[in-house]
Amino acid sequence: MVSIVVARRRALFVVAFTLIIGASRFVTESWAAGAFAMGKCGAYGQAYDYPAETAARVAALKQCGGDCTAIAIKRACAAFSVDMTNPCGAHGYAVKPNISSSLNEATRECYKFGGKECVIRAWACDAKG
Repeated sequence: MVSIVVARRRALFVVAFTLIIGASRFVTESWAAGAFAMGKCGAYGQAYDYPAETAARVAALKQCGGDCTAIAIKRACAAFSVDMTNPCGAHGYAVKPNISSSLNEATRECYKFGGKECVIRAWACDAKG
């Protein structure tokens, strides 16, 4: 027979463990917004693990400087590829669930738009990407 003290300790442990798991999930999900900004001639900016997409976009655009376009990356990975023979020419980007597929797709997009020596200029993953 289990004593009341032992039963209470077990119950307290279960409650505490549940609260810890719940809090860690909340932190991961609440800081799970990011953005990637791309501009002319290989300019870029990145922001990840922000509390909201708007804040992430502002931070990425600020890093990029100039005439840049921002894309959201929420619980994913983004990659940006440029043509090294002409950095102001062809480029490509991709947002995918994991880093390998985003790197591959960004490079393919660069070649698709006429790149001759496309390389990854930058990449970023946001929470669990």
